[in-house]
Amino acid sequence: MQTEQELVATCLALIDGQGRLSAIERRLARTASALNPRGIAAICKAISRGADPLGEAFSSIRSAAVRRSAGAVYTPEPIVRSMMTWLAGQGMPDRVVDPGAGSGRFILAAGEVFPNAQLVAVEMDPLAALMLRANLSARGWTDRSTLLVKDYREAKLPRCAGMTAFIGNPPYVRHHDIAEGWKAWYASAFADFGIRASALAGLHLHFFLQTRLLAKVGDVGAFITSAEWMDVNYGSALRRLLLDELGGIALHMLEPTVEAFPGTATTAAITCFRVGETAEPVRVRAVAELECLNGLTNGTDIPRERLHATPRWSTIVRPSELATGDIELGELFRVHRGQVTGANDIWIAGEHAKSLPDRVKLPAVTKARDLIQAGANLLSAEVLRRVIDLPAELDDFTKNERRCISVFLSWAKHHGADQGYIARHRKAWWSVGLKAPAPILCTYMARRPPQFTLNVCDARHINIAHGLYPRQPMADGVMVRLVTWLNKNIDRGSGRTYAGGLTKFEPKEVERLRIPSLEALLA
Repeated sequence: MQTEQELVATCLALIDGQGRLSAIERRLARTASALNPRGIAAICKAISRGADPLGEAFSSIRSAAVRRSAGAVYTPEPIVRSMMTWLAGQGMPDRVVDPGAGSGRFILAAGEVFPNAQLVAVEMDPLAALMLRANLSARGWTDRSTLLVKDYREAKLPRCAGMTAFIGNPPYVRHHDIAEGWKAWYASAFADFGIRASALAGLHLHFFLQTRLLAKVGDVGAFITSAEWMDVNYGSALRRLLLDELGGIALHMLEPTVEAFPGTATTAAITCFRVGETAEPVRVRAVAELECLNGLTNGTDIPRERLHATPRWSTIVRPSELATGDIELGELFRVHRGQVTGANDIWIAGEHAKSLPDRVKLPAVTKARDLIQAGANLLSAEVLRRVIDLPAELDDFTKNERRCISVFLSWAKHHGADQGYIARHRKAWWSVGLKAPAPILCTYMARRPPQFTLNVCDARHINIAHGLYPRQPMADGVMVRLVTWLNKNIDRGSGRTYAGGLTKFEPKEVERLRIPSLEALLA
């Protein structure tokens, strides 16, 4: 199977009239190419053994970038198996629901573990739904399964007298690609629980919410998602929902090395819940190797009250132990993100700023690459771009300088530089207000650990970097040794790793980094 048409044809051959296709699946079926019947029996046999040849073909036909944009990143079998082992320990469900089923890895595993349970799969992508229908048909489970080809947030489930289990890998789609109507639904539904929710939440958080709306007290579930919601501000709504409504009882954080989502270097979290649970502690742990999942039974019990009081849950799941004499970086430095220009194409100097006085064009770090390429020492400002930083008051310029500045400001205003949110909230819209040079700079977001760099040339920095400002004068050699130590010892695990593989370090997270004492650095 090398094309989508061949994949569709293979699925139709496996279904062979069993099960009724949805209208959208029928439209897709019309694109099927002529089928080469060879290999269908082998594919059917592989599916019966628990393999996923259709999902693997789908993952090779559609590029990783296309699949990521739709949240179609399929879960490796060992993680599926561990989550199913945990679920089996919660009792025998009458119904199992997979809200973002894909090719059906979770729902097919559930069919094996719970032979008497009804299987409900929800999948929006018609090709994935067709693959899932083919997989269910190959297993002979068409009669005990229901496939809803729709958005999970629109799904309705009939009442179930017994326990319903929810399990799966909700799709990761960033808030930029979520319609405003769904954002309003998200905020309104959370408000009904007395919880304030942010429109910046990704689609996977919508799935947690919809699960709570569909579930009843006593239902259980386990979802694997990107772990960013554990720390970011917009994740606070989900954190409270888990503690007060959805009944979170376990949280297993998987390091990027585990590769929960193939093709991405992302910290993942497996969240286990029992709807209505509000008293039991939450079992938490960090998992560094796939072999350590062990059915999701290990961990440390944390009182719910402590989780309620903690804004960043990763610090509880993966606490940093201070060695004797160690300190936090924030005891020595204040950390500030660089200034936001509001419009880099205006305020980063180019031909449009050629006539401006040199003294208002300040060398600045404007790209993370500036620091990464410099390494431990930023020695020269010659390689840096200049940022235009005019003062709020323009009285100290010569007549000729004022004339050049007026021409530039007219040009900038013509291009809307005075209309942006940042510009409208400045004392003077033309005054960027760069911060003073920081002795140490570090990158803010990258697919790598942060780069710490001594700012030997006193460059300024905009908001792609952080500046480290000493709280008190430092002895000679301290900052040199500190930068060396930070670059050798700080890894991505100290920040927030997002589903695209980017790791972010907010200023307070940099201040919380554990470092040796001054005495140890100078020893």
